[in-house]
Amino acid sequence: MQFSSLQTCVFLLALLCDTLTRARCLNFNYTAFPDNVDGTYFNRLNSGIAKGAIQVTYDLSGAIDNQSGRFLYKKQFRLWSGGNKASFNSTFVINISNKTNPGGEGLAFILTADDTLPEESYGQWLGIVNKNSNSNGTAKIVAVEFDTSKSYEQDLDDNHVGVDVSSIYSLRQESLTSYGIKLSSGLDYKVTVQYDSRNLTVFVSQTNETGKQMNLSLPLNLSDHLPEKVYLGFSASTGTNTQLNCVKSWYFNSSDIHENPNLLWVWIIIPAAAGVVLLAGVASYLYWRRHLEKELLEDAYPRIEEEIRSTSMAPKKFKLKELQRATGRFNPKNKLGKGGFGTVYKGLLGNKDIAVKRVSKNSRQGKQEFIAEVTTIGSLRHKNLVKLIGWCYESHELLIVYEFMPNGSLDRFLFGEGKLGEEMEEPTLGWQRRHTIISGVAQALDYLHNGCEKRVLHRDIKASNIMLDSDFNARLGDFGLARTLQQSEETHHSTKEIAGTPGYMAPETFLTARATVETDVYAFGVLVLEVVCGRRPGNQIEQNNYNNSIVYWLWDLYSRGRVLDAVDSRLEGDIDADDMVRVLTLGLACCHPNPHQRPSMRTVLKVLTREADPPFLPTERPAFVWPSMPPSFKEDTNSDLAGGRLTPFTEITGR
Repeated sequence: MQFSSLQTCVFLLALLCDTLTRARCLNFNYTAFPDNVDGTYFNRLNSGIAKGAIQVTYDLSGAIDNQSGRFLYKKQFRLWSGGNKASFNSTFVINISNKTNPGGEGLAFILTADDTLPEESYGQWLGIVNKNSNSNGTAKIVAVEFDTSKSYEQDLDDNHVGVDVSSIYSLRQESLTSYGIKLSSGLDYKVTVQYDSRNLTVFVSQTNETGKQMNLSLPLNLSDHLPEKVYLGFSASTGTNTQLNCVKSWYFNSSDIHENPNLLWVWIIIPAAAGVVLLAGVASYLYWRRHLEKELLEDAYPRIEEEIRSTSMAPKKFKLKELQRATGRFNPKNKLGKGGFGTVYKGLLGNKDIAVKRVSKNSRQGKQEFIAEVTTIGSLRHKNLVKLIGWCYESHELLIVYEFMPNGSLDRFLFGEGKLGEEMEEPTLGWQRRHTIISGVAQALDYLHNGCEKRVLHRDIKASNIMLDSDFNARLGDFGLARTLQQSEETHHSTKEIAGTPGYMAPETFLTARATVETDVYAFGVLVLEVVCGRRPGNQIEQNNYNNSIVYWLWDLYSRGRVLDAVDSRLEGDIDADDMVRVLTLGLACCHPNPHQRPSMRTVLKVLTREADPPFLPTERPAFVWPSMPPSFKEDTNSDLAGGRLTPFTEITGR
C-alpha cells in the first residue's frame, strides 16, 4: 500500500510526539563488583571498588578516620514528570565491619540531586549533608540510613534503620536488635528499598533468610522533596572511630513514566494552517485504516493457518458457526472457567462433549499464545496430556477445541473452587488418587522434556492447568506459554517478559527471564507440595523475595523432623506415612534453590515408582545464590538431560 505525503507527515509527527513523551525506565543488576568493573557507569567520590565490593569508605590508601564517601550511578533516574511518578525496587547486600571498637557511623542508600560530596560531611553526617545544609531545605536528598552509632539524642540506638529527608534527623526509625540483626557485625545483610509513588518501604534480612525480616514503611511523596532527575547510590562516613562500609551486589528496577513536555517548539514549526492539515490528515487516516484493516483480515488468516499447517500433525480446522452452535453462541451458562489467556466453554459437537477455549481479545499476546498452544499440543500425543481436537480463526475469533474433561481442573478438588472462583464442595481426593495424579503429571513432563522429537518447555505448570478425566487421571493442559526448543543442543528459551504464575516460578527466573528444564521441574515441585498439603503455594510478589511460602514452610517442618505435619488434614485416616515423606522430600528436592541440584523428570519418575531413593536433601534450606555453581559430578548422568542444564553467566541487563 502507498502512503501519500500527507499521511507520511501525520505519521512522522505522531511518532515524534510519542518519542518525546515517553521516558524510559532505569534497570541494572550487578551481582558482584570485580576490581575491573567498567567505571564509566559510576561516579566514585572518595570511594572505590575492591575485594569484589563497593567500598564506600575506602581504606586501601591508608587511614580512613574522619572521612566520608559517595558512590553514585552516573546515569540519572527520572523520578517524576508533571503529575506522573515512577516506582522502583532496589535490592542490595551490605557488609559493615568495624576497624575500631566501637566502629564508624554507618552507611546510607541515597537519592540525591547533587553528584558531588558535601564538604565536611564526615562523622555523624554520614556523607548525606553537613552542618550548613542539615535541615534547612537546601540539600535535595532522601536517604535510607543504616546507622551504627547513636550520634544524636533522637537516635533509637547504635543499630537502626532510618529514613531521612534533607536532614540527618530521621522521619521514622526502626531498631534492628529485636530482629537478630547487628549491622556492624561484619555479616552480609540483604536490603530491599521499594517505592510505589506513595509509600517508601524498607526490608532488611539475613542473606540466608533464616531469621526475621525487618519491615519499615511510611507514606512519602518523593516528588515533594526531590527534583525530576536524581542520582542513585550510597554514602557513608567515619569519625575518630572507623569501619568498612561495603556493598556487595546491587539490583535496581523501575517503572516507565510518561512525560508532559512543553511542545511549544513543535507548534512554532507548524504553520498556522496546521489545523486544516490535521483535519485532512484525519480523513486520510480513516480512509487508510479502513483499507488496511481489510488487508489485514485478508492477510492474517492465511499466515496463522500456514504456521499451524506447518506442524507435523496439524489439528482439524473448524468453522466459527460450528463452534458457536456447539456452545450456544458461548452462552455464559456453559462457561467452565476463565484465565488470563481466555474463557473455556462446554460444548456439544455431534454427540461428543468438547471444551472450547475462546482467546480473550484483551490478551496482549493472544495470537502468539494461540499459535503456541495449537502448534505445540497439536503435535503431541500422550495419555497424560489434554487432547487437542481442533482450532478456528475467523472474524477475529481465536478458538481452540479440546477433549472435555468431566472432572475439571485439579484446583477445584484441592481448594473447593468451581466456575470463576465460586466456593463449592468437592469430594476429597484420597492419597492413592493424589499419588496417581502426581505420577501422571510427572510422566507428561518427562515426555515433554525427553520423549518428543523437539523438547518442549511448558512454563506454566500449576493446579489449575491439571485437568482430570472421568477416572481422575491427570491431563496436563494450557500450552499457551509453552515453547519448543528447535535444536537438541538448546538449553533454554529467553523471553522479553517473565512468564509464569507467581508461586510456581523458580527464583532464577526473575534474574534471567529464561525458561529451562529446571524451571519446569521447580514448578512441578511446588505442585507436588500443593497436592500433598492441600495448601496454595503463595504469591512471590507479596513476599518481596524470589521464593514462595509453601517451600519455606515445608523446609522448616522438614528441618525439624515434622514434615508429616504438612499433610492435608482431610486425609486423616488415609495415611501412608512412608510414601508421603518420600513424595514431600521429592517435592522439596525439585524446589532446590540451585537449579543444578534439582532432579530430572526421569529421576522423579524412578522415585515415584520406588526404583530409586529420593535425592539427598540438606536439613536446612540452602540460600539462593546466583550465578549458581554446578555440582562437581552427577550420579544420574543417564537420566539427566544432556545440554539441558543452565549455563551460569555473570552480567544481567534490565528488561
